[in-house]
Amino acid sequence: MKTIKLALVALVFSSHAAFAGGFLTNTNQSVLFLRNPARDAAIGIDGVYTNPAGVAFMADGWHLSFNWQNAHQTRTINSAYGPLFALNTKNPAALDAEGLAWREFKGVADAPFLPSLQAAYNKNRWSFQFNVAVSGGGGKCEFENGLGSFEGVVASMVPRLNDQLASAVPGVTPFSGYNLNSYMKGQQYYFGATLGAAYKVTENLSVYGGVRFLYGTANYQGYVKDINLVGPYTLNNDVPAHTIFGELKNRAATGAQQAAAGAAAAAQAGNADLAAYYQGLATGYAATAQQMGAYEIVTQGINLDCDQSGFGIAPIVGVDYKLGRLNLAAKFDFKVRMRLKNSNPAEGFNVIAQAVPQLAKYADGNVVAEDSPALFTFGAQYELTDKWRVMAGYHHFFDVDTKQWTKDLIDDTNEFNVGTEYDITDWLQVSGGLQKTNYDMEEDFMNDISFNVSSYTFGLGFGVKVADNVKINAAYFQTNYDTYKKTEQVSANTTSSATLTVKNNFTRTNRVFGVGVEWDF
Repeated sequence: MKTIKLALVALVFSSHAAFAGGFLTNTNQSVLFLRNPARDAAIGIDGVYTNPAGVAFMADGWHLSFNWQNAHQTRTINSAYGPLFALNTKNPAALDAEGLAWREFKGVADAPFLPSLQAAYNKNRWSFQFNVAVSGGGGKCEFENGLGSFEGVVASMVPRLNDQLASAVPGVTPFSGYNLNSYMKGQQYYFGATLGAAYKVTENLSVYGGVRFLYGTANYQGYVKDINLVGPYTLNNDVPAHTIFGELKNRAATGAQQAAAGAAAAAQAGNADLAAYYQGLATGYAATAQQMGAYEIVTQGINLDCDQSGFGIAPIVGVDYKLGRLNLAAKFDFKVRMRLKNSNPAEGFNVIAQAVPQLAKYADGNVVAEDSPALFTFGAQYELTDKWRVMAGYHHFFDVDTKQWTKDLIDDTNEFNVGTEYDITDWLQVSGGLQKTNYDMEEDFMNDISFNVSSYTFGLGFGVKVADNVKINAAYFQTNYDTYKKTEQVSANTTSSATLTVKNNFTRTNRVFGVGVEWDF
């Protein structure tokens, strides 16, 4: 029963559709970042997020930027649970040369409308700033066919039950296949806003202080149902697993009653040895009835529909220093303590889900820790000419210092950026850049429920001045992810095989288009 419970836990997954940045953090908060991710020391209205101290060096007056991004991401897991996926009667997988049956499980995450707004008002030495954007998450991830970790354990029921029932059906393989119906979807948004002010201490040095507000909301939906077993025992028809277990439970319970009656009769007749024999049978049948009854309940399926919400706040500090054509900048966003409270009505968390200890995190009223990590950024920009600029940046996300359910399994994230920007004419500007993101996850963290893989990203785009004080920006941004391969041995729980080889290959794709407008007045 424990094995099946662990499998059913797979319908609960973390769908962090973060398109750029560290764990639970989005850094793509403007189209200028999509054009060139190395914006940590750039002077511009997008600096309200990337370099707020540098915004103080912009001209006096109002500066506004509105951005729209369309992001599409996939999460692909190629899984092999030994040869067992070949036993799926509705969707059998072919065996490879190693005798493994591979199946692809693909999740699609779409965020068709990711808006952001940056605003600043500069007066003399002061710059008062405001930013609102999707600071974390930012979409939904949908697995139409569930996950391999669930199907794998359901598939393992076939050899396991055949092994357990071999004595009950001599010379016959009771089950030859299975099928099921599973689905899961998660969505998460961290809506962020910052308020702050920068001050020019000198003509070359500015400092910034502000505060960041986060409102987090998430929903996790999923079900596992229609778990069927097929084989000679079912006359090769699809029969619900819970029906089979119910029948086996009843047979075992009847056997326990009959054996108990035999023990009582033997004891009354004074045959102690026969009474002990029947009592042993009764005890064994009773244990089998209890086990089959537990399987009957669990294999009826799980339904989950959990909403989460929470709020957090933390300070931000920054500094910018100009030295001729060189500009240096640094920023530190403090950790935001986030506690998301569950709202999970009875119909969205059925009694079977409530019986699985691993799902307790999603019970109604529970408070779940999902901190947003502290972030340190440092950047440099150098003007090669009046029209050509090059830049580089570094990001460090303090993931380990956060409190979350996977905290003990992750290490800090590091990012490295380079880019360039060139003014072709007074009204046309082009830019491009690269970003390398390095996750340092322990292997235990990598599973189909939640995984992150290292990547490199390129962004490119252009800006067009349509008026003296209005510029339109457009960009394309693509992330190319590594493939993480994991092999492990799990218990097969059969007399014929001590372990089962489980392999998973994890990867993602990510593409973002963006359009924005800047307005100065």
